[in-house]
Amino acid sequence: MDTPAPLPWPDLRDPRAFDELHDNPVRWLTWVQGLARQLGLPEGVLPLGEGTALVVQVGADWILKVFPPFLRDHWAFERGLLIRLQGQLTVPTPRLEASGDVQGWPWLLMNRLEGQTLTALWPRLDEARRHGLLRQIGELARQVHGVPVGDQQTLAPLWADFLARQRTGCWARQQRTGLPPQLLAQVEAFVAGPVPLDPKVLLTGEFTPMNLMVDPQGERVIGLFDFGDGLIGPCAYDWGGPLAFLAAGHGERVAAFFAGYGVAFDEAARTVQLRLLLLHRYSHLPIQLAGCPGWADTPTLPALARHLWPI
Repeated sequence: MDTPAPLPWPDLRDPRAFDELHDNPVRWLTWVQGLARQLGLPEGVLPLGEGTALVVQVGADWILKVFPPFLRDHWAFERGLLIRLQGQLTVPTPRLEASGDVQGWPWLLMNRLEGQTLTALWPRLDEARRHGLLRQIGELARQVHGVPVGDQQTLAPLWADFLARQRTGCWARQQRTGLPPQLLAQVEAFVAGPVPLDPKVLLTGEFTPMNLMVDPQGERVIGLFDFGDGLIGPCAYDWGGPLAFLAAGHGERVAAFFAGYGVAFDEAARTVQLRLLLLHRYSHLPIQLAGCPGWADTPTLPALARHLWPI
């Protein structure tokens, strides 16, 4: 499919300005509608969710994702991972239909997956179904981490460089996102501690309820999507999503996830997991731990790790 003719897209290079644009679809929907029209897609464009790109559903069958110019590396990584994961897992991932660039804004066109997001269904599920889904999520993460990295490594920063940047900016990010003062005071020393360097695997960064599709009964994971935030690094970085959003505060849920993944989770691993959660590219504990009462009252970061993930 040919790249569409130029559209009057803005020359936008400031992340804060993009965030303001992103949160007001009225300002950008006309541009994306024009792009969809030039790609020959059906009428009807529906903005979808939060995130770091402009994402719409087009008609019944298509997802169009447009990245700001300063996130071209995210576009390249997601494009590569869509190709690499296609047909490699027991659940579908989006099929890349086309990709291109419009005035410096790179875009991806994918098919829409069946099902509904786990976010929508999770509050209505009983514990047995939650445990079953967490086991499946653990198994799915293990499958992704078993796919050869290949040349995807060339599309991601070196893990050591990424880690250094995250450590440098961690305190400021945690202050900005509202980490409680007694925990914020400990952050710099805590995140300076050891984290795994190997093995290097494909990281989606997104085994979260927002990016997992499930069947209407909440019994099966039937799709995985959104890879723009991915990296190449140690598998534990990817565990943070399900352990924070879905399992925090519940020992049996934690056990279910790791039963699916097939590894043990002990005291040392728990400390490392909190370190990685604080260092995550989009770390925001008040949002990630909203379903875990009492976390903000813990006196120390090691105590927080024990509170979040009982063994």
